[in-house]
Amino acid sequence: LPQGYLPANTERRKLTLQRKREEYFGFIEQYYDSRTEEHHQDTYRQIHIDIPRTNPLIPLFQQPLVQEIFERILFIWAIRHPASGYVQGINDLVTPFFVVFLSEYVEEDVENFDVTNLSQDVLRSIEADSFWCMSKLLDGIQDNYTFAQPGIQKKVKALEELVSRIDEQVHNHFRKYEVEYLQFAFRWMNNLLMRELPLRCTIRLWDTYQSEPEGFSHFHLYVCAAFLIKWRKEILDEEDFQGLLMLLQNLPTIHWGNEEIGLLLAEAYRLKYMFADAPNHYRR
Repeated sequence: LPQGYLPANTERRKLTLQRKREEYFGFIEQYYDSRTEEHHQDTYRQIHIDIPRTNPLIPLFQQPLVQEIFERILFIWAIRHPASGYVQGINDLVTPFFVVFLSEYVEEDVENFDVTNLSQDVLRSIEADSFWCMSKLLDGIQDNYTFAQPGIQKKVKALEELVSRIDEQVHNHFRKYEVEYLQFAFRWMNNLLMRELPLRCTIRLWDTYQSEPEGFSHFHLYVCAAFLIKWRKEILDEEDFQGLLMLLQNLPTIHWGNEEIGLLLAEAYRLKYMFADAPNHYRR
């Protein structure tokens, strides 16, 4: 519902779901065989390479059946969005939706669940719903993935300007050791922090993004700023370029849970309140 995938009216919801699922499998019939055609081969090859790298430590995503589902979702999305096509990083964005929809049918540990235990109908529903929700999410941030990824370049620049206002000491520390924000924050924007957080935390974070107007496109900036400042002590303790980059690309969040995400979001809301409506938003 928060994704705008379904109408609020309960009676219409069931019909819409059925129609959307049928529409998705119509796309599969229409387009999926074209993956072997020459002009689509680069796209399909890149998707095929990226899928095994998606959450490589989670057994669920290493199952052949799950990888086939992801291949179809990503290929159909790419064909229907020629302005950007498929870009590395989009593969990660399917996973939270897939896990949430799968959780409706699984009581045990989802990350280790064998999907061959589910019926074909259930798997088809999960696949179609994941496709539409990912599409809806990407509609709001598509300039992140068009040629040269201007949306991401712009957001990284906005993060740099925001941090220079929030915490001048951290900002100057980066300048002193010649650390560019693009070197660590490109991934934060491209993957919406998915590579920096355990999957359970991503799902909790996205839950908030979906209830926030422009959550993925605008509020995410404040979450990234709060996330960076969370590590200010560790950042200031590092006194060379290599050490800083190693830290920023491998932040120790493996044991994070709802509590840490709750604190991160509270800080992001505080920053948004202080800076979003301020004149000269990012600049001094």
